[in-house]
Amino acid sequence: MGRVNLAKQRLNSAEPAVTTLRIDNPELLSLLSAIADVTEAASAHAWATGGLVRDLLAGRTVYDLDIAVDGDPLTLGPTLAEAAGGIYFALQEERGQARVLLTGRGMHIDLIPLRAPDIEADLRLRDYTIDALAASLSEIRSGEVTLIDPTGGVGDIAARVVRMTGEQQLQHDPLRMLRGARIATQLSFAVEAETAEAILRNAARLTEAAPERLRDEMVRIFSCENAGAGMRLLDELGLFSVLLPEMERTRGVEQPTNHHAYDVLGHSFATVEALDMLLLDEPPGEAPMREIWQELWADLAWCMELRDYFREEVTPGTTRRALLKFCGLLHDIAKPQTKSFEPSGRMRFFGHSDLGAEMATALLRRLRFSSREVSGVAAMIDAHLRPMQLGQSGQPTRRAVYRFFRDTRGFGIDTLFLAMADHLGSVGPRVTAESFEYHIALTSYILHIRYSEEDTVISPKRIIDGDDLMAAFALQPGELLGDLLEAVREAQAAGEVGTREQALELARAKLAEVAAAARQ
Repeated sequence: MGRVNLAKQRLNSAEPAVTTLRIDNPELLSLLSAIADVTEAASAHAWATGGLVRDLLAGRTVYDLDIAVDGDPLTLGPTLAEAAGGIYFALQEERGQARVLLTGRGMHIDLIPLRAPDIEADLRLRDYTIDALAASLSEIRSGEVTLIDPTGGVGDIAARVVRMTGEQQLQHDPLRMLRGARIATQLSFAVEAETAEAILRNAARLTEAAPERLRDEMVRIFSCENAGAGMRLLDELGLFSVLLPEMERTRGVEQPTNHHAYDVLGHSFATVEALDMLLLDEPPGEAPMREIWQELWADLAWCMELRDYFREEVTPGTTRRALLKFCGLLHDIAKPQTKSFEPSGRMRFFGHSDLGAEMATALLRRLRFSSREVSGVAAMIDAHLRPMQLGQSGQPTRRAVYRFFRDTRGFGIDTLFLAMADHLGSVGPRVTAESFEYHIALTSYILHIRYSEEDTVISPKRIIDGDDLMAAFALQPGELLGDLLEAVREAQAAGEVGTREQALELARAKLAEVAAAARQ
């Protein structure tokens, strides 16, 4: 699995270069021309900037259109939304920034006011040279335009490096250091050596950034196909321990001999890399991961909707794929606190799943993740050992599968993939496609039950409710009533109860057990 490395060479600031940008995408060209029509009608000028120009030069698909204007975005935005068929809202009203969301195209347009008297001076205020590029929209209608490149960004794109425009830009907004690592991860670029040194010098200032902004950049890194490499890059740049100090205790903590020679932190990075591999849309190039990926997705060919499942958004902007990778990083966060040794010398980590769920909950709340995201990660960490435990005594029972999906609270499928990645992160380079066959077979079996027996095993249809139990046994609402209903649902999932009469008989037997226990 690839690494995003620091650039070995030092690059001197490049002289401005004359580069022509050609846009061959008719839909994009039409949209940019429409933006130019709106701005020119308001006697304003507009430039395509930042990621839009960078992604076009790098040959990447464009989704976000960054447009700098010398007019008022809050005035231009509503007019542009009407012209483009989008939805307008103020992005950062205090800074005069506006966004037009193009829902049907999966794109958005950000209108940003110039922060300097002219576009070239504005670009020099940007953080990284590869984003300090602009193309005038008034010249773009022909499909070809000369780029404005005052800091040598075109050369850096060609060299595949992320280079700061100046250390003062990183100090002005410390989040830019994290953003640089994210851009390097997304593009698989290296971080230029002087830039890396500047980030290392200023890394401690990352705590000055708002938690929500830190969260958003982290999610964007975990959305990448090489999120594991992104985590290693954060560590190399000194940002990881500042961003996630709770993980620092895992550094240097040894693991049992059945693990590869990773400490807990190294294992956590390897688990994220394993998730990167498992969730790829195409097989990786190297063996044995290529064979493992091919065997997994051949075995799951009956359930290709899993591809769309991991693209689902848990909350706006955070997919299941990204949240699962973050969980892969955090799943063993409590191992240092729970490490112990048996008299035989065997190393154990009793309770690390439970405590890990609590610690991850606190960490995610600190970064302002939503309640659903926090709940999902906690459930996955708490249950990440369960899939292997389900198969320890042979084929998992219907009752055990029901309990697993009940306890993982809508993240059972995600937890199955976490468990596979956890194993790959433990075995490391010793893994073979043959040794991984059991994990694939177990995952496939549980998923078959999940998709083919949802109404009977995963979420059995209710055959009795609280009113029935209260009427039959003179009960009051409360914990006991809930326990009885859950016992009935579990028995339904196991195939032991199928009628209302059988459910009432089971409830009667459970009440008798409760009464007997109370008399003891």
